[in-house]
Amino acid sequence: MSVYKVIVTGPFNSGKTEFIKTISDIPVVTTEKNITTEDRGIKAETTVAMDFGRAPINGNTIHLFGTPGQTRFNFMWEILASEMNGFIVLVDSTDQPSFPEAAELIEQFSDFVDVPYLVVSNKTDLDGAASLAEVRRGTKVGNNITVMPCVATQKTSVRQALLQMIDLLST
Repeated sequence: MSVYKVIVTGPFNSGKTEFIKTISDIPVVTTEKNITTEDRGIKAETTVAMDFGRAPINGNTIHLFGTPGQTRFNFMWEILASEMNGFIVLVDSTDQPSFPEAAELIEQFSDFVDVPYLVVSNKTDLDGAASLAEVRRGTKVGNNITVMPCVATQKTSVRQALLQMIDLLST
């Protein structure tokens, strides 16, 4: 079958590291460090360079590279995007103010390389989660782009997103 490089990007605290940890069949390589900015009240650690995991899906192998979510580490984005086959923009569906940042990430990664992408609405199991229509509007993607729900802590949910990515990559 095929081997794909897929970038998992999204705003700070959207669940990128958890998404990769949930599905990887190898121990995930992470570069998480203690947060030293005002964001430390949200969570204790943040990715400063990348996360790496591998997911075997239906005979294919997906190498997952997670980007840092904080813009102060954006110098890593283009490095990680090199030779990517596709990307996933993970959005925290309970954090609507972060949707414009996700829209900017879509534009940025689309400028690096013209590849297929998905918008994956994470944390859809939580109270206050935005609808997929609200995520679509907030991220400014057209109807030709898949926007799908996900719970990054559930392997079956993450697998569904990766199956959708494989469909995009194999057409």
